[in-house]
Parts: sequence; C-alpha cells; structure tokens
Amino acid sequence: MPGGSDGGRTASSPSSARPGSPTARPRGTRKARLRLVHLDPWSVMKTSFLLSIAFGIVTVVAVAVVWSVLGAAGVWDSINQTVSDVLGGDSAQNFDVQNYVGTSRVLGFTMIVAVVDVVLITAISTLGAFLYNLAAALLGGVEVTLAEDER
Repeated sequence: MPGGSDGGRTASSPSSARPGSPTARPRGTRKARLRLVHLDPWSVMKTSFLLSIAFGIVTVVAVAVVWSVLGAAGVWDSINQTVSDVLGGDSAQNFDVQNYVGTSRVLGFTMIVAVVDVVLITAISTLGAFLYNLAAALLGGVEVTLAEDER
C-alpha cells in the first residue's frame, strides 16, 4: 500500500538506513554553543555552604593529625629539652611547651578559624554570584561549547 505507516519511505532510502548498514552516513560530532547568563544565588549559597563545611572539617582533622604526629615524634619533648638547655636553672625545668601551644588550644583555635572560613566562603561566593549576574547582564555571560562523544 503506497503511503503506508512508514510515510512512503522504502528500506533502501538513506533516511531509514540503520547505523551498521553501508548506506548510513557517518555522523559528525554534535556541538552546541550555550551561554551561561544567570547563576541562582540561593543555589550558589547552599552549595558553597556545604563545600565550606567539608573544608572546615578537613582542616580540623588535618591539624589534629599533624599535632598528634608531632607529639608522637617527640617534637614537644625536644623543644622542652632545648629550652631547658638554653635557659638553664630552675625556671627552665618547669617549662612545658604544651602549656602554651597544647592540643586543646590549637584545636580550639582551628575550630574558630574553620567557622569563620565557613561564613566568609559562603558570603563571598554568594556575592560572587550576584556580581556575575550583573556582569552577565551587561556583557552577555560566559559562552560554552558542548560536544557529544563519538561512541
């Protein structure tokens, strides 16, 4: 029946050729040029908040590991011995570097720095999203070319 369900195409026409058949044309890489003209500040704030929390946790854990490695290596005992050798006398025998830069003080300071970093990173990245939106409104945004893999 002419003009049936296949729209009048025959099996040998190039438009209905299968990818493995000899009549199929090789398809080139498809490319799309897109322009990023708007960043949602709320999404940027949520994402940067979560990433800065992760950064703060990594910072605290890294300082704790370094501090414990320094303690296990005997660095604090070596510093105490060096101070007592340099100063001499009774006052040097009572010196302990852990009283000044102990683990609890250093980790407390690191946690304060991590909290401040979370606030600053979140605020700066959100402000950056607002500034990008203003610049994109004037200049047109960032143009990106996306390409499809040839698989």
